Parts: sequence; C-alpha cells; structure tokens
Amino acid sequence: MRVFLERQYALAAMVFAAAAALLLSACGGPDTASQADNASPTFVFSSGAETPGMPGGTAPGTAMPGMPGIPAAVQSPEPAPANSNAVNIDNFAFVPSSLTVPVGTTVTWTNKDEEPHTVVSSDGSFHSPGMGAGAGFTFTFTKAGSFDYICSIHPFMHATVVVTP
Repeated sequence: MRVFLERQYALAAMVFAAAAALLLSACGGPDTASQADNASPTFVFSSGAETPGMPGGTAPGTAMPGMPGIPAAVQSPEPAPANSNAVNIDNFAFVPSSLTVPVGTTVTWTNKDEEPHTVVSSDGSFHSPGMGAGAGFTFTFTKAGSFDYICSIHPFMHATVVVTP
C-alpha cells in the first residue's frame, strides 16, 4: 500500500510541476519578436467592426451595435439600397421600415447584420428561411394591399410593404 501511495504522490507532484511550468511560461510576457515590433493585437470581426474594449477597438463601456435594450453609440443603419425594391436588414432594423411598390414588384431583403434574421408576413403570404450575414430573400407581390412583416427571431423588428394597384 505504501508503494501505491508513493506513486500517487509522485504522479501528483509531476502534474503540479507541469501545470506550474505552463502557468509560468504563459506569464513570461511577449516573445522577443513581439517586443521588437511593439505590436498590439487588434481583434476584428468579419463585419470589420473591431472588438470593443480591445486594443484598437472602441472605448471600454461603449455599447455594442445591434444589442437590443442597450443604447448604442453607433451610426444609424445604412440607408436602403438605391434600388427602390430593396430592404436592408441592418442594426436589427428593416431599412426602410415602410416600402411602397406597385403590384408585380419583386422585393429583395438583404441581411447586413452578423446575426441571422427572417422575413415573415403577418398574413402568412411570405416567409423566408433564416438568413445569415449577407444572405437575401426575394418575394414578388401579385396583389395590392398592406403587408406587415417581422423577423421571427427578433419580433421587435417589424416593417411594412404597401403594394399599390
């Protein structure tokens, strides 16, 4: 039994020594190459927005854009595309929030956010699949009327397409 305990203690001591060495090597600071260029890392999301609070990012305490319920110190959503039949999904909003088109028009929604969104009419006439960043959805309006829609993932997002005869 004593030999077993001695082996257990020896094993525990080796694990502790390895963990201590790993911890100390991580605390040793940047390597000499990093010290030479005095570089500071910047973390950038695929949208191009830098990480808040990180070197090169926005100031600590600044709200992240697109976070519901948090006042954001960001620019307003980008305007709708020049094509009057298009709606951008940007900063958790449909832009424009109201679109008027004639019967027979195909409207295109494009997700400009990093989060997935959907386009779902309240009357059930159209329903997009979940759209990731950069994805789009089109629907052709064949009858006149007012069509309210939401994002089913974020129901606080709502807008309207008005179709004229």
